[in-house]
Amino acid sequence: MKLTTAGESHGKTLVGIIEGLPSNLQLDFSKINEDLALRQSGYGRGGRQKIEKDRIEVLSGVRNLLTLGSPLAFMIVNADYKNWENCMSAESCDVTQRTLTKVRPGHADLTGLLKFAQTDARNILERASARETAVRVAAGSIAKQYLSALGVQVSGYVKSVCGVSDGAEYSFEQLAEAKKHPLFMLDEGKEEQAMKLIDALKERGDTAGGVVEIRIHGLKSGFGSCMTYGEKLDARLAGALMGVQAIKGVEVGLGFAAADLPGSRVHDEIYKKDGAFFRHTNNAGGIEGGMSNGEDIIVRAAMKPIPTLMRGLNTVDFVSGEPCRAAGERSDVAAICACEIILESVAAFTVAQVVSERLGGDNMAQVIKRYSELY
Repeated sequence: MKLTTAGESHGKTLVGIIEGLPSNLQLDFSKINEDLALRQSGYGRGGRQKIEKDRIEVLSGVRNLLTLGSPLAFMIVNADYKNWENCMSAESCDVTQRTLTKVRPGHADLTGLLKFAQTDARNILERASARETAVRVAAGSIAKQYLSALGVQVSGYVKSVCGVSDGAEYSFEQLAEAKKHPLFMLDEGKEEQAMKLIDALKERGDTAGGVVEIRIHGLKSGFGSCMTYGEKLDARLAGALMGVQAIKGVEVGLGFAAADLPGSRVHDEIYKKDGAFFRHTNNAGGIEGGMSNGEDIIVRAAMKPIPTLMRGLNTVDFVSGEPCRAAGERSDVAAICACEIILESVAAFTVAQVVSERLGGDNMAQVIKRYSELY
């Protein structure tokens, strides 16, 4: 299973192509659009979310709500393109409009200009923008429906926002409640504290990041491999999550905390009852030796503060070489809720890829049968 994306932040449309989906997977478009709406939600979002009302439009690979086994092509139209067509058109246009040379610290602007031999950072930021993740959310929502047919569920919540952290532990079933909260946090007291902090940061023209936890529930053991490093499930999940804009750290299970503890408090002891193996703890985060072990997979990712600050940061004008304040694009104060949905989607697509590679199958009946035969 493979996803290819295309499109610019203020271009005509965003495009995705999924290859390798089996036939006869029944799709619920309303669930995909719900995930796209959740990506645009959350406390601390900016003005762009009021312009775009993202919806998936499937172009090929589906008929009568069932996948055909052929590449599934879809698009998400950029409603804001009408305001940018005169400078973003693929045809002749006025590229001198909306140029950006005051490169922004923390963005791809400067390095991209040097790498791709450009003078206008618009040619870099339009693709580097997190707007591209709308496609990955749509693809991830399709992957969640594929996994759901096997009894595998994906969910998550926000653990912290700019240092305001929720240290409690929750069951997988409790995570669904997070989407009903303005910051996707489960502790209402912590969430209120975080919202007040976001308000204060907005007043100062500053931004916030945070930590998201994603769980995969119901995946059987043996997905991934210990035989080649490229097939390790934890490595693939970490790489996928790190591939999301603004992510600067990923951990599995105890993660970095495991380095501070003795082995007796880290490794999950194994028991057997009625012919089944089990563990009382899940410090490994559901992955041992690069393979799923049947427990919930637990991954966390750290999102840095959004680098577009309305008050700007010290930088240099790329063309003139003069010191200046960084340009201010339309942006958010906090996008941690969007980040949670994106990471959930990316994790789901990665797991779907791993499942597809192991099980194969041209149609969903074959996939479901092969999965049912695993222990």
